[in-house]
Amino acid sequence: MKTRKRLIYQLFPSYLLITLISLVAVSWYALSFTRDFFLERTQMDLEVSGRMLEKQITRLLSPLDAPAIDQLCKDAAGDTVNRVTVILPNGRVVGDSEEMPDRMESHLDRVEIREAYRGGVGVSVRYSDTLQKNMMYVALPLFVDKHLSGVLRTSIAVTAVDDRIGVIRVRLFIGALLIALLASGVSWFVSKRITIPIERMRDGAERFATGDLLHRLEAPDTAEFSALAESMNQMAGQLQQRMDEITNQRKKTESILTSMREGIIATDMDQRVISINPAAARMFGVPMTTDDGRNILEIIRNHDFQELMNQCMAKGENLERDIVYHQAGERIFSVHCAPLVDAVHKRIGALVVISDVTQLRRLENMRRDFAASVSHEIKTPLTAIKGFVETLVTGRLDDAEETRRFLEIIDRHVNRLAAIIEDLMQLSRIERDDEIQQIGLEDCRVVDVLNTAVGLCNDAIQEKNINVQLVCDDELSGCFDAMLLEQAAVNLLDNAIKYSPENSTIRIEAGNTNGEVQIRFQDQGMGIAKKHLPRLFERFYRVDKARSRKLGGTGLGLAIVKHIAQSHGGRVSVESELEKGSTFTLHLPLEKTA
Repeated sequence: MKTRKRLIYQLFPSYLLITLISLVAVSWYALSFTRDFFLERTQMDLEVSGRMLEKQITRLLSPLDAPAIDQLCKDAAGDTVNRVTVILPNGRVVGDSEEMPDRMESHLDRVEIREAYRGGVGVSVRYSDTLQKNMMYVALPLFVDKHLSGVLRTSIAVTAVDDRIGVIRVRLFIGALLIALLASGVSWFVSKRITIPIERMRDGAERFATGDLLHRLEAPDTAEFSALAESMNQMAGQLQQRMDEITNQRKKTESILTSMREGIIATDMDQRVISINPAAARMFGVPMTTDDGRNILEIIRNHDFQELMNQCMAKGENLERDIVYHQAGERIFSVHCAPLVDAVHKRIGALVVISDVTQLRRLENMRRDFAASVSHEIKTPLTAIKGFVETLVTGRLDDAEETRRFLEIIDRHVNRLAAIIEDLMQLSRIERDDEIQQIGLEDCRVVDVLNTAVGLCNDAIQEKNINVQLVCDDELSGCFDAMLLEQAAVNLLDNAIKYSPENSTIRIEAGNTNGEVQIRFQDQGMGIAKKHLPRLFERFYRVDKARSRKLGGTGLGLAIVKHIAQSHGGRVSVESELEKGSTFTLHLPLEKTA
């Protein structure tokens, strides 16, 4: 990964480099200009010195007086001029302030001499072998009667100029160093002044990124940065507003999904769970976390459900089906599967709505069974009545005794029909009164109700010589509908008598247990198989249909008992074992619950 530098380490070196380049350029220009200035001044001084000697030397050239010229050259050399030389047109040196002319070579090849021979002022800077130093030479032509008679050359060592330039260079270096230090400080200050607001805005942006959208950036002094900070603050405010709206919308959605009784599961195109509501989690006994990428088929392990999901994902159509799910018992779910689409109607998964219809389907089955049972229970006596009536109407019976027997059979079937209709009407009244909460509740003693029930069943008890044991505290009382409670007790006691053998015992025991009145009816009859217990209190449900009809039951007695218990806010339960008898228990609260 490429290493990124901080802005200050990009700005500061740039400013410093620009400053150093500027200082170097200025220093170089200043030194060059100073050197040229000093060389120009030196040239002018040499030329002026030569002009001052020009007339004196010209007089000695015609006629030529070489010794006098040589002596004049040696006398003229001083502080302003280090060396004075006079050269004839043929290149012969006739006078020099440093050497004897006779020992010096011809000077025709000197640059400044050739320039002077052409009538101009010759200037040259070069190293002198004689003096072992850099020299500046200025050569002036000497004319006698407008004829070139010689050349006067003055020279001076440029070492002094170099020394002065060196001093200036040192001063310039020190000045440049001080300026560079000052410039570096200014550059660092300017760089920090630029980067600090940016760093503050970066810190603010990081706080925005972590969710602290209430934080606000301070406005820097710079107009551009101030406008940027204001824009970022406005952005944070708008983001906070949008986040609040999204959060509120999500909370509303979660509240709706949480409040729904239906299970909701959303999946992606790979059938991985992306959302599940509490109802669905409770239905299938799974946690609500969806960040582990679980497939929905790992949650709902059911072949029918898997087939429904595959069809929905393949076809992209709404599909609905009932599935039977086995977990802690058999449950029936109505599953509606629909494609899940985004804002542009692109499929992104599936939405599954699950309703627990176990009770509804059970009630539907009960309704169908009830209708079939009622039809059967009524049709049987009606068929018998019709057959006997048709026989009597045709007048085929001449025997009065046989006619009487037929009429008794018809009467018995009519009574049975009347009993069925009476029980149905009583059951309907109990349900209606329970729904509108109009049962007549009053404070009554339980022992009185039970004694009345025993009295009403006394004939049946005497007929089978059954011993009824009643165990009940005289002070046990509660808020009940005495007539309904008496009816429930009569039905349970009558049921116990019918299925108890002769000379057996029925024990009725009532007491206050865990804040409720419990009334138990225990017999010593044949008992009931466990497979029949869950449906025992359904209307017209019979364990042994032939025996029940023979004993004269309508099949509604236990259903009436169940609804009487429910109308009081209680329930009825049964415990039974084959060949050992059964125990029916009424559980009634001391006060009716709301």
